[in-house]
Amino acid sequence: METTTRTWIITGASSGLGLALAEAALERGERVLGTARRADRFDALKERYGERLIAVEHDVRDVEGAAAVVRRAVEGFGGVDVLVNNAGAGQVGTAEEVTDAELRDMLDQHLLGPAAYVRAVLPHMRANGSGAIVQMSSQGGRMSFPAVGSYSAGKFALEGWSEALAGEVAPFGIRVLIVEPSRFRTEFNATGVLRTARQQATYDGVVGAVRANMAEADGIQEGDPASAAVAIREVLEAEDAPLRLPLGAEAVRNLTRTYQRGLDDVERWAEVSRSADFPGVPPAVRAF
Repeated sequence: METTTRTWIITGASSGLGLALAEAALERGERVLGTARRADRFDALKERYGERLIAVEHDVRDVEGAAAVVRRAVEGFGGVDVLVNNAGAGQVGTAEEVTDAELRDMLDQHLLGPAAYVRAVLPHMRANGSGAIVQMSSQGGRMSFPAVGSYSAGKFALEGWSEALAGEVAPFGIRVLIVEPSRFRTEFNATGVLRTARQQATYDGVVGAVRANMAEADGIQEGDPASAAVAIREVLEAEDAPLRLPLGAEAVRNLTRTYQRGLDDVERWAEVSRSADFPGVPPAVRAF
């Protein structure tokens, strides 16, 4: 597939990593359908790239509307080569502070919305015998810490769902890439973008520093969105591309530590774990 004919759908493409990916594609002569909650945020891009950009106003939580967005790309550009599920937002709050509605909102944005786009785009990719699905997760999709549980719940769910998806679509020539960024200089930590649950003073001593750190990071994040877009494109082109791509030095450090700690715990408690089986029963035989 020639890169000059590639068509992308990128949700949340008017800012941050989504915008960086959109600009990288457009600068290389490719075509992009970008979504945002306000289509006028694409005005500057439309002036620069004209008909190679289709701007669509869509909230990723509107799962019923995802199919129409995909149809717009197919009708306007003739198909879809890459779907990037990027739209979403962060949320700070302990398990007791976050309401059911706030927790569901994280799942709507980070699991149900992306799933709707995937379901809508897969028939077109299968017909072409190729395609790529990029799921923008987070280092918080493989590890978590106090006050970010609701955000991580959505990203953990996205990663588990996407890992199964990768095996389901590989026989059709479709690849899945789960991207796990650390902090990048986007609007993620900005006031009015980063959501905060109603705080309980009981938890000030537990997560007060986390709350402050999340807010104070705005504008000083070490990750460069333009460099991230280059890295993602490079991995998409690689024959031996991984399922997961930690993005940023912090993500590499944190996930390395997380995986090692998990392996250490498995090894330390292996005998206790094995003791839960019936004695003498043959090991399970599975299809994967």
